[in-house]
This record gives sequence, C-alpha cells and structure tokens, in this order.
Amino acid sequence: MKERTDDRLLPLALDVTDRAAVVAAVDRAHEHFGTLDIVVNNAGYGLFGAAEDITEEQARKQLDTNVLGTLWVTQAALPHLRAAGAGHIINVSSIAGIVAWPLLSVYHASKFAVEGLSEALAQEVAAFGIKVTIVEPAAYATDWSGSSSIRATPSPAYQDLIAQRAAISAAAPQADPAATAQVILELVDTAEPPLRLFLGGAALSMAQATYAGRLAEWEKWNHLSALAQYSGDASRSRWLSGPADERRHQASPARDHLAALSSCVRLPRFRSSSPDSRAC
Repeated sequence: MKERTDDRLLPLALDVTDRAAVVAAVDRAHEHFGTLDIVVNNAGYGLFGAAEDITEEQARKQLDTNVLGTLWVTQAALPHLRAAGAGHIINVSSIAGIVAWPLLSVYHASKFAVEGLSEALAQEVAAFGIKVTIVEPAAYATDWSGSSSIRATPSPAYQDLIAQRAAISAAAPQADPAATAQVILELVDTAEPPLRLFLGGAALSMAQATYAGRLAEWEKWNHLSALAQYSGDASRSRWLSGPADERRHQASPARDHLAALSSCVRLPRFRSSSPDSRAC
C-alpha cells in the first residue's frame, strides 16, 4: 500500500500501551506530514467473561489498551493541534459505552471510561479550535468477537448464562463494516461535528430504551435521593413533609443505627481532636 501511495502514507508500528513510543510515533507523523488534522483512536479489543472470572492481568491489559492507549495518543497529539489552532479527535467507543450486557463487564468499563474521557476532553479543548467526536458503533461483522478477543476461563456457575448470551449473539444481525468508511469521511468534513455519533441503525433504539429505563429508575427513587441533600433535622423535616408514597422506607432500628454510624464515622484524613468529634 505504501508503494502505491508514496509519501501520503506513513505506516508505523505502535503499541499504544507504550506511552513513550506513542509520543515518538505522533511526533514522527507530524514531522513527516508537516501537520496533524485528524486523530482517530481506534485501538482496542474485546474481553469476554464474567467479572468474577476476569484475571488481574486481563483487566489491566484491557484498560491499558482501550482507555490509556486513547489517552496517550490524545496527549501526544494535543500540543500539535493546539499550535495549529484546529483539529478533530475521533475516539472510537461503542454502543457498549452506554449500554451494558453480561459477560462484558470490563470491556464495558473501558468503553464507559472512553465516553467520560472524551466528553470532558471536548470541553477542555474547544477554546483551542479542536473538535472531539465519540463514535459509537453497534454490531458489525468484524473479528471483534473472534480471534482478536480475549476470553476468561469460565466458572461452572456461569455456563448457562454463557450459553444464553452465545445464542443471542448468534441471532443478532451484524452490519457491514465497509459502510462506515464514507460516514467517517463525511464526519471529518463537517464544519461542526457532533460530540457523539452512532454507527449502525440499531444503536439509537438500544440507547433510547436504556436511557428511558435509567430515567424511570432515577425518578422512582428520587424520594430517597433527596434525603442525601440535607443532614439532621432539616432532612427529616423535608422527608416528613413529602407525599405519603415517598415515605415507603419507614424508620427502623437498622436505619436508625445506620444514621448514627454516618454521623460519627470519620475517614482517617478528616480525624479531629475537637470536642465535637465522635467515635463509635
């Protein structure tokens, strides 16, 4: 491919978990092309297994690649983009960055982290003329769940769940990855690109159902959430003055004991010898 595209392509081998190598590669690319316009963070892989079965090494490697690899490339590119006063960072997340399914817990953790990192990053660099887009693909016919993935050794307790999820995955439709190329090209040519962009028609309906469920649950339990706003008598008076159906969790010895503990527990860095300090 390099022979066919002369100097328009600079292939560099890179392990994104090696921060020094990342900086060197990004600097080399900037030196070669004279500028950086678009940075795509696409390095990542799938990790399958119940949270209980994931080893420490598997978890650390997953986060090192999917999360820290994204951070290292972004950090290496930002000085060049700031100097140019422009640029577009595209971080490839997944529908798995906003929706979660069993047996992908650590992979979900990595993609949820990319979502939060990218959303905050967009606010940090907007004043420099730098855009950030989180691309969230749905299911595609790639090797993501094949030989490129890592699978934890399953415990017998999860065998039924593994069989159920395998059947669901086998029946799920998968989109054509070739269809994404033109979409990404159109995205980078957009003057005001979105912060988030789904890839694939199924992603939006999954996100809508997930967020509807989350909002409903937050609203259902808001009566309990509101108790965390004030302490002491102020909180109790607001609780007692609320609608009767919001006071379903009546006072009990266990609840009173928990309240007493919360009023006297002190974390080590906040310990004090003042007269009002309490000990349990």
